[in-house]
Amino acid sequence: MSELPKTFDPGAIESRWYPHWEANNLFRPERGDAEPFTIVIPPPNVTGSLHIGHALDNTLQDILIRHARLQGKDALWVVGTDHAGIATQMVVEREMALSQDKRTNYSREDFVAKVWEWKAQSGGQITRQLRRLGASCDWANERFTMDEGFSRAVVKVFVQLYREGLLYRDKRLVNWDPKFQTAISDLEVETKEVQGSFWHFRYPLADGSGHISVATTRPETMLADMAVAVHPEDERYTHLIGAMIAHPITGRQIPIVADEHADPELGSGAVKITPGHDFNDFEVGVRAGIKPSDMLNMLDAEARIVQTQDGRVPAELIGLDRFEARKRVVQMIDEAGLLERVEDRAIQTPFGDRSGAVIEPWLTDQWYVDAKTLAGPAIEAVRSGTIKVVPETWTKTYFNWMENIQPWCVSRQLWWGHRIPAWFADDGRVFVAETEEEAQREAGNVKLRRDEDVLDTWFSSALWPFGTLGWPDDSSSPSLLGEGDHAQHGGGADANGVGCTDAAPPPPSAVPLPETSSGRSLLSRHYPNDVLISGFDILFFWDARMIMQGLHFMKEVPFKTLYLHGLVRAPDGSKMSKSKGNTVDPLGLIDRYGADALRFTLAAMESQGRDIKLDERRVEGYRNFATKLWNATRFCQSNGIGASTSLEPPAARLPVNRWIVGETIKTVQRLDLALADLRYDEAANTIYHFVWSQFCDWYLELIKSAVDEETKAVAGWALDQILVMLHPFMPFITEELWHALGDRPYDLIVAKWPIADARAIDPEAGREIDWLIRLVSDVRTARTELNVPPGARVPFAVSDAGAETERRLSAHAAALARLARIERSEAPGGEAQIIVDEATYLLQLGDVIDLEAERARLSKAIAAAEKERDSLAGRLANPSFVERAKPEAVEKARADHADKAAEAERLGAALKRLG
Repeated sequence: MSELPKTFDPGAIESRWYPHWEANNLFRPERGDAEPFTIVIPPPNVTGSLHIGHALDNTLQDILIRHARLQGKDALWVVGTDHAGIATQMVVEREMALSQDKRTNYSREDFVAKVWEWKAQSGGQITRQLRRLGASCDWANERFTMDEGFSRAVVKVFVQLYREGLLYRDKRLVNWDPKFQTAISDLEVETKEVQGSFWHFRYPLADGSGHISVATTRPETMLADMAVAVHPEDERYTHLIGAMIAHPITGRQIPIVADEHADPELGSGAVKITPGHDFNDFEVGVRAGIKPSDMLNMLDAEARIVQTQDGRVPAELIGLDRFEARKRVVQMIDEAGLLERVEDRAIQTPFGDRSGAVIEPWLTDQWYVDAKTLAGPAIEAVRSGTIKVVPETWTKTYFNWMENIQPWCVSRQLWWGHRIPAWFADDGRVFVAETEEEAQREAGNVKLRRDEDVLDTWFSSALWPFGTLGWPDDSSSPSLLGEGDHAQHGGGADANGVGCTDAAPPPPSAVPLPETSSGRSLLSRHYPNDVLISGFDILFFWDARMIMQGLHFMKEVPFKTLYLHGLVRAPDGSKMSKSKGNTVDPLGLIDRYGADALRFTLAAMESQGRDIKLDERRVEGYRNFATKLWNATRFCQSNGIGASTSLEPPAARLPVNRWIVGETIKTVQRLDLALADLRYDEAANTIYHFVWSQFCDWYLELIKSAVDEETKAVAGWALDQILVMLHPFMPFITEELWHALGDRPYDLIVAKWPIADARAIDPEAGREIDWLIRLVSDVRTARTELNVPPGARVPFAVSDAGAETERRLSAHAAALARLARIERSEAPGGEAQIIVDEATYLLQLGDVIDLEAERARLSKAIAAAEKERDSLAGRLANPSFVERAKPEAVEKARADHADKAAEAERLGAALKRLG
């Protein structure tokens, strides 16, 4: 047993234990014959740094994996990073710009090589930070979405989907980022409210009989107008359906069509239709019979005006930036006398979350996955319960999105990423194959040109649950650790995957992992995964797509349970953002309070289906909890209490020892149930209250004066059980205390989970110690309320006590004298009454306090509390205050009212005690 320092220093402990665990391969000990338990990390961007959302997500995963490991399971937490196409390319280009360099100064091959160099030097920050959090991932087999083995999986999936007709090339609208000149996903679009204008124009009818009014927030797009839509039941326009309009700028003749997209209540009820530059208009155009190949495009990749296919755009507008063109178009309409009016309006405007550029719907040729076909089995998997969604309320959202799913655009106009395995012949034929040699064989003796695009990173990450386990090889999972110490420092392999990129550094030696000791491959043993922990915000972008791809390629769901957690918000419930200045740096919290305190805070506040309002004071409070456990262990050490030698509870004669054994077992039972139901808050609060209240505040206090050999054995056993139960939540302090209590044959991280044997619960001992705790607590409360000096010993008499109560009073007289500072008196009566069960305890306070002065003090305090309570009640009853005041002010008033009401009630009870 090594004596603990007086001061708990989490930083010193964390820096010592994590390297020890990792160096000794304790995150995945060899347990090939044990029950498998598998989770995969949502791969963070290789460019990323730890934010509070990562901290929550990975804490929840680590709790499950450490718990499974303690249960003796073959626990595998698959770890790795995502190559993050657009984010990584942006970071590298930004670094190049610092030295007046740019991507276009290089060939594609040379630029890609630069990205690999950047990854080798700077791409491990997020994985190092995950280590600081305590994430016990299988770092020895870290994956990267562009490593060699995973890239084979990506190419195989693309080719197979294409050959099955589930992946195709099509002309459709995409979210186009003019700065990065690539399509981006909906997740990468941030909609902001921007002050803008709503222009009302007149469009003349071609026959000269009049005009129709339309309104738009994007006048420049009228250069590619192809129709005007009205609602089929709008009586104002039914006679015009089918009529032609002479476009006021292009002169193009366009029809008036009937479509329910036109809202009779909005503006004039007539809307211009530009199918090549608006998602709703695209659908209207398709319904009107316009083929995507015939839709007009008036913008280039930089969002500058270009000539449309029909050559109708005035020459003076060609080459203008879209916003410059907007001004000129409005001017031209005004000069023609067709501008009716302009309204100021707040416009919901899409921005690229990384570029900051206004996103344009742009008509272009892209690769698409037939998501609707793949979604069918994925919908059934959730509906049938094959995949359990927690909380279940998210299933409605899941079904709604999946049942209305659109084709998935999977191509991106970048240089960094998985290069699309498609080759074009000059005659327009396309050849999709796993290698260029295979494509050439299919094409015959024809010159081919490789597709310049890369795949959306969500396409590759959708394969994560099986691509990381060795598929398509299906026999082993390649270890991508090269020479050096990647395992210690989080560097993944830098390998050139098949068909991924044009150039990359030479791959390190890839050593295949052996099969498990059970003779099964990692894939067959660990697919499907047990649980996926995910933020609800990527339910569709990642979770649903993993379900679709897993079912299609593995014929089995990728995970059995999907747990969706909420967002971490500021203390007032607002969303964290850099612009508001209310973001929280998890590493800063770890520096101040320790990783254990942050982890426990996040777990204790994680209630299914709710966001977390993170207040730093909660983190500080759980650091205090760790300190309390530290000091409790020091007390145990000073009294000769050390490591237990048994998993089974020691034999016990004393009620207090039989009681703590029973309470420990009940805590294990509650914890097992909470973790099985993924009730993180309930699990954390269960162990918290047991440690703080029952073990530290009561058990250690009750045994203080009599630590015999039996008590040493029981206390050591109970403390060991606490350390094991608390370890998934607070791994660092528990490992430190585990070893401080004595020599151990193994580390706590691979210890055995407690046995919840109900036979060890002694109901009679439980009732006896519960009685003692209630009596001491009530006496302490009365002493505090009545201003009894802390050191004063108070005589008491008892009436109506039964035989069992009399026995208990005799057996626990010393504890009552020490903990409640009361001693039994033969004199009858007393000034304050306490009732516990059938007996009344009469505290004789006449010689201890001035009873009349105390009655006066309490009466005055009650009046003050009631006055404040009633004043606050009046404010809350005033509709003007509740409706007009800030929500936080109303909430504070309600909280203050509850506090004052409780105070008045408590003081009234104290006065009543005095009679």
